[in-house]
Amino acid sequence: MTPARRRIEIVNIIRRQNRVSVDNLSRQLDISRETIRRDLTELARLGKVQKYHGGASLPMMTGEGPFQHRMSTNVTAKVNIATQAVELFSPGETIFIDTGSTTLYFAEKLTELADMTVVTNSSEIAAALSKGSARSQIFLLGGEYRGDNRQTVGNLAIAQLKTFRAHHAVLTIGAIEADIGIMDYNIDEAQIARAMIRQAETITLLADSSKFDRIASFEVCSLDRVNHLVCDKAPTGTLQKELHKAGVHILDASRCCKPSR
Repeated sequence: MTPARRRIEIVNIIRRQNRVSVDNLSRQLDISRETIRRDLTELARLGKVQKYHGGASLPMMTGEGPFQHRMSTNVTAKVNIATQAVELFSPGETIFIDTGSTTLYFAEKLTELADMTVVTNSSEIAAALSKGSARSQIFLLGGEYRGDNRQTVGNLAIAQLKTFRAHHAVLTIGAIEADIGIMDYNIDEAQIARAMIRQAETITLLADSSKFDRIASFEVCSLDRVNHLVCDKAPTGTLQKELHKAGVHILDASRCCKPSR
């Protein structure tokens, strides 16, 4: 396991447990306590964790707390979704990635692939990709910066998106419903998603099952524009039927991925 991969695993364990000791991490990862301590020191320097004597916890909530809270919610599901989703992509491809906690988990997994070109409006995703050991090119869109979600939005960001073409767009969603399609609760995020969809060849959605059979305020796209849905639990009933009719490839990460220790 590379140091970068190991540190991602450490952060994910802390996200699930909120607070964990060096001894616990050493046992779970089968790594020496000295190595764990060095990793925690580096993660604390990057602001990913907060060290205390004998262990580490999530950083204290600040004005940007809502995003941190989402990062510590449904961690196992999001890690599994990210692990399954990254298998859809190959070195050398160009990918759009929008802002979200699940897409940040995906970006951390994407660092294992080399020679990627990634265009994102998320400063967190750009930072995560820049720390990977694999060689990739990263573009962070300009525009109006929103500190709560650590993203850029608005006309400037959309204008820059129009100068790119991508093999894939990887998106989070607010809701998905059989008759309406894909939706979001935030108009700015919906506009960014629409712009990415227009400039990409294939569309991959990352969504946990809490988004199924729900309605949000702003439409993003119809089901037939989606190529892949990667989820923690496959949809059922009418939604499942309409997704199949639209030709959406559903990947149930709970069947494909073992939970991280």
